[in-house]
Amino acid sequence: MLYARPHGDVKLQLSAHGGYVLNQSVRERLLAHAEKPDDLRIVAFAGIIAVLWRDEAANPVPILGLNSQTFKRLASRCFGAAGEALAASVAPGASHPARDRLREFNDILRLLLEHRAALSEETQWLACAIATACLGENHLWQDLGLPSRSALSRLLVEHFGPLASKNVAGMRWKKFFYKQLCLRADINICKAPSCSECVDYDLCFGPEDAACPSTSTLAVGISGWCAAPG
Repeated sequence: MLYARPHGDVKLQLSAHGGYVLNQSVRERLLAHAEKPDDLRIVAFAGIIAVLWRDEAANPVPILGLNSQTFKRLASRCFGAAGEALAASVAPGASHPARDRLREFNDILRLLLEHRAALSEETQWLACAIATACLGENHLWQDLGLPSRSALSRLLVEHFGPLASKNVAGMRWKKFFYKQLCLRADINICKAPSCSECVDYDLCFGPEDAACPSTSTLAVGISGWCAAPG
């Protein structure tokens, strides 16, 4: 459950690692057809789709955990005709860039679903979207196409409140999720007995609008919750 993997380049917004790069035109087109474009769930759905959608390419269902019919329902319900057109262009059999990390995805998804505020289909979709975004190498709010960390925090508090309330110290969300998985497995890979004493404190709690640390400051093979910006 350590999810060891090589790092690749870590950059803000436009990291090409794993194919997670925001397609701004797709995001804008989807939100232009949304009935509630200010709803953070809708913004997150548009964001994760746009992060993984490539123009003139064979695109898989961009959100892991959803089959083509479920994705079509999400796209149509949230983005009307634009969503229907996009879902209709999904290529059967196309490979998702995070296809080799399904176990990791499932662990994060399970954590989210155990703490969801509602049993609605939309909340299930949202959990899948967040878990998919956790496999990107940018900050979680960026890989969801959200405007800021505070927007992500509001989204999590509203829809996964029992889990969000545990992040009392303000740890970066992606790192917080992986930390929870490590605690569940009774695994401690931290370098210090407490976060306040750790030399990597700024990697887990530093501001998320600043440049990410270079890969030279991160050890290859460390667990997922320490390997990405958060």
